[in-house]
Amino acid sequence: MFDLTNEIYQDKNKAREHLEAIHWPDGPLCPHCGNCDQARITKLSGKSTRPGVHKCKECRKPFTVTVGTVFERSKVPLNKWVLATHLMAASKKGMSAHQLHRMLGVTYKTAWFMSHRIREAMKENTEASGPLGGEGKTVEADETYIGKRDRPYVSPQRKGRPYLKNRKGGIQKRTVVALVERGGKVRSFHIDHANKENVRDILVRHADRKSNLYTDESRLYTVTGKEYNAHETVNHSQKEYARGKVHTNTIENVFSVFKRGMRGIYQHCGEAHLHRYLAEFDFRYNHRSALKISDNERANALLAGARGKRLTYRRTSETTLA
Repeated sequence: MFDLTNEIYQDKNKAREHLEAIHWPDGPLCPHCGNCDQARITKLSGKSTRPGVHKCKECRKPFTVTVGTVFERSKVPLNKWVLATHLMAASKKGMSAHQLHRMLGVTYKTAWFMSHRIREAMKENTEASGPLGGEGKTVEADETYIGKRDRPYVSPQRKGRPYLKNRKGGIQKRTVVALVERGGKVRSFHIDHANKENVRDILVRHADRKSNLYTDESRLYTVTGKEYNAHETVNHSQKEYARGKVHTNTIENVFSVFKRGMRGIYQHCGEAHLHRYLAEFDFRYNHRSALKISDNERANALLAGARGKRLTYRRTSETTLA
């Protein structure tokens, strides 16, 4: 149950202690040199020292719990960061920067940047997690199209001439390919164009070949599907949506929540930032209530994911202008 009167949302020192309990369960850890010897780390105190500052005797550098996280060098009080992470983690279809700006009492520009930093913390480390599926498991794959491209797609076959019409398949829409393991995680990717090469690259990198692969009748998966333990399809064009266990309803449900959030909450998203929004919706699905994960546990997992990630305003703005 979300309690807005909780001290971690009202007091920046309590918020810092909450973050320290998540990131330093066994005591302070120096983010500069990795020293974890408590005898070689001292907590600084005094009128001229802000709360929470420690100094490592190995590298002789000061640090706080926010160093090495997306919260580093932020002038926004830490309790507002903790509240923002909980709001974005607990909202089924997301929370707009305008809503954050009203609830947190910060400017819209600040709320916009905060939300992007939080999405950076939501990003999964796929190398550490490993591929989806495995022996005896099922992976569903599908692609969807959303919004209008910021720049028209130009086909190499048309010798530089853009398509004049939106043809079937969403040529002038943004392309998203996603994989979901039944009962497990989802991974979504924004790609420039859905072709056999791009789709195969995503599949072989993120789905174990020992898995059973279920897709629709799209030819994007025909050849790559032969590399998997089994590949079965449903024919949506003939109104076939399930044949026993063979269906893509799981990934379709993921797409439906994503599209309702993008159209109803965010309304507009620059194409350069689409991968961040995909990471946000993936995070909430991968920490969903069906897996017995509460809102508080999801928010704490998000705070834990802030470690080892940085996102500066210049990087975000350059992406916008790119």
